[in-house]
Amino acid sequence: MSATSDTPAYAGSGRFAGQTAIITGGASGLGRATAKRIVAEGGKVALWDCNTAMLEAARAETGASHIVALDVANHAEVAAAAASQALLGRVDILVNSAGITGASMPVTAFPVEGWRSVIDINLNGVFYCCREVVPLMVANGYGRVINISSVAGKEGNPNASAYSASKAGVIGLTKSLGKELALTGVLVNCVTPATFDSPILEQLPASQIEYMRSRIPMGRLGEVDESAALVCWLASRECSFSTAATFDISGGRTTY
Repeated sequence: MSATSDTPAYAGSGRFAGQTAIITGGASGLGRATAKRIVAEGGKVALWDCNTAMLEAARAETGASHIVALDVANHAEVAAAAASQALLGRVDILVNSAGITGASMPVTAFPVEGWRSVIDINLNGVFYCCREVVPLMVANGYGRVINISSVAGKEGNPNASAYSASKAGVIGLTKSLGKELALTGVLVNCVTPATFDSPILEQLPASQIEYMRSRIPMGRLGEVDESAALVCWLASRECSFSTAATFDISGGRTTY
């Protein structure tokens, strides 16, 4: 694990002025878009990701004040990063955005190691980050945790069993943790997007992407900035009476 930190160049004002966010999967996609918006609205951001090269580029683009190269599926690395962040100051926001899709094939053919990898990153990684970062928030009496799930966690996508199961687990974890923390000032919610255009789609065959597009009544994929806007509301003080909840952004796909 390696870490780099700089003095933030943006003092700023705005919705996130004086607040610090940790964003996993922050080097690309939704994590990167969310980081850019939080910094633009006055916050400081620490990006956690396994891709060192992309982390450097993301820091330059977003104005993030701190980057950490780590594997969220490795508890020891997550614990070390959280301890390091605690030394830098308070943590107000945790966005768990790191994730992979895994193989596109039926359950009966799904590789066992591939299954474990998806669950380790998409579900265990969220657990590890919450386990290590949430106490920092509770100690300050304030925090916002946003876990990125998926409509697949509600409905299950064929030939995407590991991804669907992992995202269903994120919903369950969110509901449990949100209820545990309801009186602490730390609110925990998750977002369940339908498919949106992001680098994670590079892991999928075109047929799988088209299947998911066909299920969206609005007839298009989402845009990453649309999901980032919802995440940022959940990360803000404006979100004050929602916890242990799921928020759909699905173009009409989800029905509950």
